[in-house]
Amino acid sequence: MTDKNHRGTGESMPPPIGQQPAGTPQWHVTACLAPRDGDPALLDSIRELRARILFDRGRRPAFARGDDQNLDFGAWHFIAQREPDGPPLGYIRLSTPATGDLFQSRAYLGAARYEALLRSEGVAARDTFEHSRLVVEHRARKLGLGLYLNAMAIAAAHHLGAKAMIGTSGTKDGQDHFHERFGFRSMPGTRAYVEQYTEDVVVMFHRVADGAGQYAELVDQLRAEFPAVAAAGRKPPASRLSSGRAAPVGLADADCDRGVWQPVLFEPCRASHVDALTALLASGDVREVHDTIDEQLTELVRSREPACVDPIAIQRKKDEQLAGLDAWEYGAWAWYPWSRRLVHVLPREEFRLVRTDRNRGKIERPEQRRLLGNRIGIIGLSVGNSAAVTFALEGIGGAYKLADFDEFSLSNLNRLRAGVHHLGVNKAVISARQMFEIDPYLDIEIYRDGLTEHNIDEFFRGGNGPIDLLVEECDTPWVKIAAREHARDLGVPVVMDCNDRGMLDIERFDHEPDRPLLHGLLGDVKSVDMVDLSRQDKVDLILAMVDADRISPELAASFEQIGHTLSSWPQLASGVALGGALTGEAARRILLGLPCGSGRFYTDLELQLGPERNTVAGSTR
Repeated sequence: MTDKNHRGTGESMPPPIGQQPAGTPQWHVTACLAPRDGDPALLDSIRELRARILFDRGRRPAFARGDDQNLDFGAWHFIAQREPDGPPLGYIRLSTPATGDLFQSRAYLGAARYEALLRSEGVAARDTFEHSRLVVEHRARKLGLGLYLNAMAIAAAHHLGAKAMIGTSGTKDGQDHFHERFGFRSMPGTRAYVEQYTEDVVVMFHRVADGAGQYAELVDQLRAEFPAVAAAGRKPPASRLSSGRAAPVGLADADCDRGVWQPVLFEPCRASHVDALTALLASGDVREVHDTIDEQLTELVRSREPACVDPIAIQRKKDEQLAGLDAWEYGAWAWYPWSRRLVHVLPREEFRLVRTDRNRGKIERPEQRRLLGNRIGIIGLSVGNSAAVTFALEGIGGAYKLADFDEFSLSNLNRLRAGVHHLGVNKAVISARQMFEIDPYLDIEIYRDGLTEHNIDEFFRGGNGPIDLLVEECDTPWVKIAAREHARDLGVPVVMDCNDRGMLDIERFDHEPDRPLLHGLLGDVKSVDMVDLSRQDKVDLILAMVDADRISPELAASFEQIGHTLSSWPQLASGVALGGALTGEAARRILLGLPCGSGRFYTDLELQLGPERNTVAGSTR
């Protein structure tokens, strides 16, 4: 199990909505089974890695002498990297019953007590596996790597026929609670202080038949993948050597296509990317090179260890994070062709760790990763633009589908966060650009024709994956109903802000598959009924949708003036901004499984700012 240095690996379960978490780091894990009479040289790099991390800058002095154990022979060894040729960032060991006499838990308890424990649980030693030595490099912590490795070892044991798993766990940093989330139990009477680890250690037990707790879905997934991982097993990777390449330089100016909306990411760890980056800089297209990677690394250190304020210590940790790389080689360079800026950013997981660090206290890191694992569809990028940008800022979703056929016009500047240089640009393109400038690692697809009968199925189920939540903010009656029909059929929750009196509409089709569309306000309406409506029919329909008795007097009075004294519905930037906040709150609650039922909710700013709501006595005089 662990001994011990995996602080911050207590992650949350994979998101219940959506299958493949888009925000989850894509770790590259290799596995090798060390022969029972093998060459110790095969394990040298593993033992060096373990000892260095367990030593933890002197926290556990016993590991200064190394970490050689006979238990390494005959065990499975799992090594994690960010990419196949990258440095090892984490490790875990899985021991099989073939070496059960050497198990750490057996040595810790003593043979008689260990065997009595197994008998009391009704399992035999021949069916019991042990995982141990879960370690994660400092620069890879808080990213879910410990969780992933732990799940991989448990999954491998399940595949190899284990009926039970056992191990010792440290307690100082909550490691025992971390394992409880995988279905392990602390065994009563086994907790004791161990000098080698400078903390209390406890024996933990897991019965395979009881499942893997919160992480059952992830363990099942990795169990199916284990044979392929094992078949591709190889020797432990050596530490990555510095490339020795010189940093490319260059600066110039050029024009840009207003239809471009995706950044290009260059990762200097890949030789082909360095060549492409050099060519870009030589092309004259780059207007500005923006590099604050040193400041970002400082923030990364402070995000992980807020108590670390000593400049020398911070610099040492930054050097450790770089692991021998030149600063320009670390992370990625994001090229934004629409602004011709080239921006240096941290690697994806570290970037997001720092970017959302100040969400903590309201959205903790495990919840942040769950949110990033969802794909969100947004239809209508006028009011929907506020939702899209708010979601990107708050980290609600790591993948998006944006649909809008309309182009940004001068009259949109009363409420959309854009500039005069965006006039004539598709609204979905504008939103995608804004979101990518917040997080260049997002996965975004756009539908510049809006939602149509030809692309609606792809929007909900195709492309890079199905959506997990829909924000609907369009003005077209057919789209409103057709989108909800698809959402109900697929169990996708729908959120809508009406930009009047702070009205938020929520339909939990994920919980209520038979719920009437729009709460039944339109009766048993169907999208085919929305074709070829007259102007008056559309007005009547919209009034019914928004509940005419509850709309503001200003909106009610405007209906008869549209096309006469008014060009369209009245909307204000403050209401649109509020809509982004309301849809963001609802989406976050839905995706995290917090209380958030179907219904309509009003946050009327006129009422909220009324004198009767004033909480400061005497301040109205």
